[in-house]
Amino acid sequence: MKVLAITQARYGSTRLPAKVLKEVNGLTLLEIHLHRILQSKLISKLKVATTIEDGAEYIIRIANKVGVDYYKGSVDDVLDRFYQTAKPEKPDYVVRITSDCPLIDSTIIDKTIKACIDSGSDYASNTIVPSYPDGMDVEVFKFTALEKAWTEATLKSEREHVTPYIWKNSTVKGGLLFSSISVENDVDWSAERITVDTPEDFELVKDLIEGLGIEKNCKDYVEYLNVHKEIKAINQHYTRNEGYDKSIKND
Repeated sequence: MKVLAITQARYGSTRLPAKVLKEVNGLTLLEIHLHRILQSKLISKLKVATTIEDGAEYIIRIANKVGVDYYKGSVDDVLDRFYQTAKPEKPDYVVRITSDCPLIDSTIIDKTIKACIDSGSDYASNTIVPSYPDGMDVEVFKFTALEKAWTEATLKSEREHVTPYIWKNSTVKGGLLFSSISVENDVDWSAERITVDTPEDFELVKDLIEGLGIEKNCKDYVEYLNVHKEIKAINQHYTRNEGYDKSIKND
């Protein structure tokens, strides 16, 4: 069984340009991100889905440094970029991660993969009912589900964000096209924000890395934030899924 992980990474960013190239302790956020994904025990291969735009060469340079394959595709049709990244690999399952999650936890990745495979579901995610911090987002789906979405999705929001066509039409949302399962944490950490989309987000993640390093698990980072509430407060005024909400308004 082949489980292909794909992380989306691009140079351009509206609120924090070149955010994945920002460095902490001599390492870019993208290097840290890739390193942490590669700790997964269930992933067969990891690829970077980047874009055909100026600055992509910096993403590719890091991918090469870490020893990870890449694909360059559409800036706006992210679903197509993602599908074209996966297609030549002929995977059974695809794991979707995004590079704005530099401290992604490999044990959470593996938990989501296992849930999807063991349940026989087309789609599993820890974002359907958020219980993990923003920045620990993992989606796992059968390649056949991705291919169906790539063929049938037409809304702008469905092309810009890869999985809306799948989860909107899945059983957990009352749909019939895809079977799905929600992966949830024992403790609700959904109020925590460990993603990087703004300057304040970067400051928080920088503080986490400088305080704990890059080898800790999600629980360690959450506990650190709960002790250091002045750090936790840095980005608390931002909300989840602002990019997707913007796409919905543009549909």
